Amino acid sequence: MSLRLSTVILPVRRWHEGGRDQWLRAEELGFHTAYTYDHLSWRVPFRDGPWFGAVPTLTAAATATERLRLGTLVTSPNFRHPATLAKELISLDDVSGGRITLGIGAGGSGFDATTLLKGDEEPWSPRERADRFGEFVPLLDRLLTEDSVTFEGTFYSANEARNIPGCVQRPRLPFAVAATGPRGLRLAAQHGQAWVTTGDPKVNGAGTPEESREAVRGQIEKLGKACADIGHDVAELDKILLTGFTPDGTRPLESVDAFVDFAGRHQELGFTEIAIHWPIPDSRFAANQKIFECIPDEAVAQLG
Repeated sequence: MSLRLSTVILPVRRWHEGGRDQWLRAEELGFHTAYTYDHLSWRVPFRDGPWFGAVPTLTAAATATERLRLGTLVTSPNFRHPATLAKELISLDDVSGGRITLGIGAGGSGFDATTLLKGDEEPWSPRERADRFGEFVPLLDRLLTEDSVTFEGTFYSANEARNIPGCVQRPRLPFAVAATGPRGLRLAAQHGQAWVTTGDPKVNGAGTPEESREAVRGQIEKLGKACADIGHDVAELDKILLTGFTPDGTRPLESVDAFVDFAGRHQELGFTEIAIHWPIPDSRFAANQKIFECIPDEAVAQLG
């Protein structure tokens, strides 16, 4: 399978002050998918600057573009409820003409985890986030595929939640499940059409690129086991690497050759899609815009 190249456009620019132009340019450059983050706000230096909502941004992008797939990397239960999210996703899939992919993960402990807390409430522990995610994904799957859903769980409920006419994409829009632990990998195997990783958090901070690739190889092996346990072929699951967090940092964007080397090594591991961040000056995603814009054409042609 040929490697697909996608981009991530952070929602930090006003739509009529360059925001719209980025999505149009992403389509013009030939990216497979343009994703955006789904947060209430994000880490420094973005915490105290502009940050727009993912669903309205993607809706606007859907009306501005024609061929480009669109999606989130990633949506989480931190401030979402499956019933309301399902309604928004069905509407977004309709507006886009069936071009939406939902990247979805358990969420972290950042600002999303604390914005809605009352008083002395504590953020969810990693275990509780995993518990909620384990209920969130199957319920969302049902809400996007059934006309009416009634469900009462430990964390979420739905009472005759109606979602007619459903997604344009059948039986529903695809899930790209971000996971590294055993429970998340099982969810990816059971409900995902794709799996997403940013690498191994234990290696990303102080490891080497070689150690990172070996850790990711181990993740893919565990994903394969999770698929085998339920009789699924792991080869049928797309594998997406969200770049910018592994020890390589932005070095793969220093030249077309550097990206070809980086992407080729990960393609050999089994990745079918690599997502690179649209350059943002004075941030961890700073990169040369001209080189970035050469990569979709020149690098992908070399990778085959």
